[in-house]
Amino acid sequence: MAAAEEDLNEDERAGLELIRETGGIHQSDFWKELDVGSRKGSRIADSLADQDLIQREETVYNGHNTYYLEPAARDLDFSLLMAGDMLSPFVGDDEVNAHSDTFSQFVMKLAYED
Repeated sequence: MAAAEEDLNEDERAGLELIRETGGIHQSDFWKELDVGSRKGSRIADSLADQDLIQREETVYNGHNTYYLEPAARDLDFSLLMAGDMLSPFVGDDEVNAHSDTFSQFVMKLAYED
């Protein structure tokens, strides 16, 4: 759990979990799913956005102005996809030929990394 998440109150934790589970939700549905009023739902969304835990984008939904709430991009560790300066041949390819030079070079770099 990130440092900012440790300071969340119970409602904020529930809101963040909902947004992460759904992958994104309109604010007008967000507060209903949390079973809180629209004002409290807005405060929760504001707080999460202010802490950079979610992204909040204005949108029109069912003919009304609202916000779309999405999980914020987290710091991702791409080092597991790398062998030295080579990106894994599995990234982007549907099938990788285990006998190809690219695959062999990648495996050798992995084997001999410090």
